[in-house]
Amino acid sequence: ASELADSLDVPSNRLHYHLDKLESIGLVANRKRKERGADGLYSYYVVTALGEAIMTHGVGELIAEERELLERYG
Repeated sequence: ASELADSLDVPSNRLHYHLDKLESIGLVANRKRKERGADGLYSYYVVTALGEAIMTHGVGELIAEERELLERYG
């Protein structure tokens, strides 16, 4: 998560807050694993099947709305 926070240029505590929310509703899952040569566990997040389905549906709706607006006003 800290790598993502750096990439997005947001404070890691803010990103963790939102990732925790997404995890609590089942859209992402937090995984931990031991990295070779590193102390402690490495934490990473993966999109769940539910999260992927919702994102796919949501993106599809956004594209359809954009097409409709372009046809109407473009």
